Amino acid sequence: MSHLAPTIPPPRKLSRETRRTQVIEATIEVVATQGYARTTLTDVARKAGISHGLVNFHFKTKDALLAETLGYLSEEYRQNWASALAAAGPSPAEQLAAMLRADFEPAICTPTRLAAWLSFWGEAQSRPLYQDRCGENEQLYTNKLEQLCADLVRQGGYHGDPILIARVLRVTCEGVWVDLSSIINPYTPAEALQTVHAAAMAFFPKHFGATGLL
Repeated sequence: MSHLAPTIPPPRKLSRETRRTQVIEATIEVVATQGYARTTLTDVARKAGISHGLVNFHFKTKDALLAETLGYLSEEYRQNWASALAAAGPSPAEQLAAMLRADFEPAICTPTRLAAWLSFWGEAQSRPLYQDRCGENEQLYTNKLEQLCADLVRQGGYHGDPILIARVLRVTCEGVWVDLSSIINPYTPAEALQTVHAAAMAFFPKHFGATGLL
């Protein structure tokens, strides 16, 4: 009885969804290196190793491709922190620690993905697109972070406005993402997470220390 390796379908036989994902992943790489405004369908096709016509078949215009790419990144981010919460313990402190830690999971905290996010954030022309594709997921994230901060303030007998605390934690996470993408004195994701933990410790010293949850 022969044991043959499974046949890998040639590129033209990939399913529609697999091909779209391939093109989107290539777009993330191109946006990360060239920026939002300079990305072209030709560049994406070259990066994906397929024809320009095939990219056009799946995404009629550059704007449509960039919109789908941003939506893809947004949904990936939402699923990442939601999965972290589902795997964490039930207490507000455990849930908050999981949510903060999720930003530095290797699957999403990569140089390429960080650079792509920063490109979308930094281009003024992409702001309406960002609001359209990321607004709902961003609001879900903000609501959950505010809820956990409110629960922990109440449970721990802390003082402070949970909405402001959540905002500080959110902008700290976003700020160290920017730092991780800097070519000047970059530091590691582990150091970035320590920075976020320092912010959490300032508000919740009975629950967070320099290395995270106490």
